[in-house]
Amino acid sequence: MNTDIENLFKDKVLGHPTGLFVLFFTEMWERFSFYGMRILLVLFLTAPIVSDNPGWEWPREHALALIGTYASLLYLTPIIGGWVADKITGYRVAVVIGCLIMTLGHVAMTIETTAALYLGLALLVVGTGFFKPNITSIISEMYHGKESKKDGAYTIFYMGVNAGAFFGMMLCGYLAENYGWSWGFGLAGIFMMLGMLQFWLAKDLFGNIGAKPLKKEEILISTNAAENAGKEDGNHEIETKLNPFSLFDKILIVLSSIGGLLYLFNDPLEKIQGTSLAPFNIGGLSGTNVIILCSLLLFLILLVTRIARYLPVVRDRIIAVSIFGFFTVFFFAFFEQSLGSMTIFARDYTNRELVGQSAMVFKVVDALLTTVPLAIISWVLILLAKKTFTRIGLSNIVLAIAFLGLWILVIFRLTDKFSQEGNQVDATWFGILNSFFIITLAPFFSRWWESKYNPSAAMKYGIGLILLGLGFAVLSFGASGIPSGAQTASVSMIFLILAYLLHTMGELCISPVGLSYLSKLVPARMIGFMFGIWYLAIAIGQKAAGTMGGMIDRISEQYSIGTFFLIFTLVPVGVGLISIVLNPLLKKLMHGIR
Repeated sequence: MNTDIENLFKDKVLGHPTGLFVLFFTEMWERFSFYGMRILLVLFLTAPIVSDNPGWEWPREHALALIGTYASLLYLTPIIGGWVADKITGYRVAVVIGCLIMTLGHVAMTIETTAALYLGLALLVVGTGFFKPNITSIISEMYHGKESKKDGAYTIFYMGVNAGAFFGMMLCGYLAENYGWSWGFGLAGIFMMLGMLQFWLAKDLFGNIGAKPLKKEEILISTNAAENAGKEDGNHEIETKLNPFSLFDKILIVLSSIGGLLYLFNDPLEKIQGTSLAPFNIGGLSGTNVIILCSLLLFLILLVTRIARYLPVVRDRIIAVSIFGFFTVFFFAFFEQSLGSMTIFARDYTNRELVGQSAMVFKVVDALLTTVPLAIISWVLILLAKKTFTRIGLSNIVLAIAFLGLWILVIFRLTDKFSQEGNQVDATWFGILNSFFIITLAPFFSRWWESKYNPSAAMKYGIGLILLGLGFAVLSFGASGIPSGAQTASVSMIFLILAYLLHTMGELCISPVGLSYLSKLVPARMIGFMFGIWYLAIAIGQKAAGTMGGMIDRISEQYSIGTFFLIFTLVPVGVGLISIVLNPLLKKLMHGIR
């Protein structure tokens, strides 16, 4: 066993090596900055120029087109960032590079000019590409030979994801809505920088874990892999050797990638600037639509031709993964409305004013929601410091400074809220509900999946999509009284809270499950390619979310905003029912995998 892994497991916190919690806090600050900035973006771009907190007053369609492209690219650049880490930098250096680039991106966002906005978003996309795939790769390397501990490790790590999202949206949103957009963007950058410093200063804790392998180590690994491959059954060896990437495959990958990227950049450019990178029309279709349809066709040809070359069992399982990927596109296209049209609905159409007893009840609940999780995480920080201060004291100090700042901001926010006679709920506050519900409900769903009542993969997808649709049904019902073309309304916030609850339940049925089944169904030697395909599915969903969310004005003006959410109800429910109907077929294609 690797001696660095053995050393890491000597000092434990909550049954896991201390290094896991260094990664936990690094991910927490990265998600703090990411979600803290992202939830502000649509509000900043669409806020009136003449207001107490002036924004840029972009049309909602323009703002969501840009956000859709941005969100999509966030799931594409990790493919490149992972390759760079494997070949050049190693995982740890790649994480630091990603943190640094993202910090610069947040700094650019504080300037509030058009050039700075695009520069900031570009830096955040590139930085995420370096960060996202490689911090999880460090965890995988840490637990090499300790596979039984991996599920628990990733569960703890996932808590860091949601803790960061929770506090990022709450605090960045509070500062931005009450004191100015630059304060929110700037706060995200500050905590991103602190996260980078605490991780870099803790590098001695990891030894060679996450470092770039030496040449002799690479040779040894390759030799061992070859030896292990020889021990595999003949069929598996044949199936991997029979399907290398052909020249035709590579051409299709290049052409579909170029077309997809051209569409991603051209869509917001065409809507915002009125210029096109594809200024032509074919059969009534714009150049942009022609390009994306051709790219999708080329990608489908690639997928079908590669699948056809596998042996039957592997071929069937990859077909099953592809179908789940198709459902994943639909799920994220609708689920990601939480940071687009649902945030707009929270700001413009929701009654966020509370008075009297209801205001006080909300303040108390809000205080408990904020301080209890922060106290628990602070306790974990203390446990980490007790175990590691002699080895990584500076990292602990930086982390303590970050938490001190977090506590100060939380206390300042709560004091401000309690000093007000009534209470206006920040539009960004609703964004924290997803993280809160995940933390609350994840243990129940985990026990459900481990029980004898554990449904099949297709049933989980079906249930998740139907729950997602029901969340929009609640919003559609709540917005049913809003007339056509209305720009503001006062719908009870209970509808938005219920929608987030149902959406989170849907997410818990799909997000963790999808990656789990992919790892079970795909042979080890193909896992990298299929993860890339999976990220592509999410990227398509993210772009579709921005495009469809951008239709909110056109649909609400012609019909009503209730109709807008009704459409978002019917499609996911319909796709969910299709998944359930396909359950027998998908079970057959999975060949016994559960």
